[in-house]
Amino acid sequence: MTIPVSRRRFLKTTSNASLGAAAYWIGGAPARAAHYTAKNDRPLVAAVGVGGRGLADARAAAQFGDMVAVCDADLTHAERAKATFDDKPAVFQDYRKMLDAHPEIEVIINGTPDHWHTAVNVAACQAGKDVYTEKPLTLTIEEGQVLRRVVRETDRIVQVGTQQRSQAAFRTVCELARNGRVGKIRQVAVLLPFKSYKGGPFDVRHVPPNLDWDLYQGQAPEREYRKERTHYSFRFWHEYGGGKITDWGQHHMDIAFWGMGWKETGPLEIEGRAFYPNRGIPNAYDNADRFVTQMKFPGDIDVLFMVVRDDNYLKSMAAGEMTEAEDAELFNGIPDQWRQQKRSGIMFIGDKGRVFVNRGKAYGKAVEELSENPLPDDAIRLYESNNHMGNFFDCVKSRKQPISTVDVAHRVITGCHLGNAAIRLKRKIHWDPATEQIVGDPEANESIYVRREQRTPYTLPI
Repeated sequence: MTIPVSRRRFLKTTSNASLGAAAYWIGGAPARAAHYTAKNDRPLVAAVGVGGRGLADARAAAQFGDMVAVCDADLTHAERAKATFDDKPAVFQDYRKMLDAHPEIEVIINGTPDHWHTAVNVAACQAGKDVYTEKPLTLTIEEGQVLRRVVRETDRIVQVGTQQRSQAAFRTVCELARNGRVGKIRQVAVLLPFKSYKGGPFDVRHVPPNLDWDLYQGQAPEREYRKERTHYSFRFWHEYGGGKITDWGQHHMDIAFWGMGWKETGPLEIEGRAFYPNRGIPNAYDNADRFVTQMKFPGDIDVLFMVVRDDNYLKSMAAGEMTEAEDAELFNGIPDQWRQQKRSGIMFIGDKGRVFVNRGKAYGKAVEELSENPLPDDAIRLYESNNHMGNFFDCVKSRKQPISTVDVAHRVITGCHLGNAAIRLKRKIHWDPATEQIVGDPEANESIYVRREQRTPYTLPI
């Protein structure tokens, strides 16, 4: 059964922290504001968390709606966002005050760090706002269960920022997989690019006057201020995010779910290993930067979910961040074709062939043959969106469901959280997708990736 939310205390609906200067890809055709030209046809928008990625989302949203407020725990980011929109939006540090001051807001763009996503999304839905939220969707599995319930109860439109669903190459490969063009699929490889998390220990510093550090930390345990805990590098700390496995995992695992038609299920067995480049040094980044997980899904489908040994990975080894012995231990038992893999992306492997897709292009014989052997009229066709933000605003208007819903994104990120849980526990865990519980392992069901206590006063009983 879904965990009763009354059992736990959840995030309080307070202001957010900025996302930081992440440079992520947005797929699809250029956004066009033609659908929202009349003044009364342009929703009123507020952006919460306007660091690098959050500001990019806000700019995209401003093509379809009018930006009336910007909010960030770091006022430097909020003021920069205000200037971006011709000094028109009101500036807030606490988004509760923003919602109180501007009840007319119709849409929230949520670009906060991972540990703030659920708080902002829940509050926005309960306040009657539609939401475009960045990924990863949640910090824990339990948060996803809460958010899913709130979205259903409030009947809000929530688009999750898994933009690859709005890019034609990913849709093409998923349709090929769904229509049997590579035969019966027995394995899916979900391959993430590498980025080093080497860093630390870091020094304590004075909190900048523009930053509300207590607010930025939110539900996370209280820590002394180190600037490396904020903005882009928040994702390198387990208090604020799940690291690579959730940060990129939500993107690529989402395509695996899409191509396999998984909507209300998830992995049955999960095991994995990871490497922590700072090896437990206090006050250093503490998330893993490379991992290998193996999952068994319903239908006897194997999913290999891992970071590839790309050029950046090999450079990190050459720099002494990882030894040959540690590399061999990480990939122990993994076939050499995967150990030597350098391309990130998603591969569907069937008994008649394979197809592969990454950002920008689809590969494989089934792809090459499409021009001469197109899918028939009665083929399975997937939801088509060519602009992720545009799709969201179209759905705000029509009240249809967007291409990336909370229901599906929760299932996807659950798989990623389970990978982190198995890695931390150093053992195989078993998951029941129907009850959304880890089976026969009480310790695992209390993993910080399943649920965690939130710091007072940033808690919310629901």
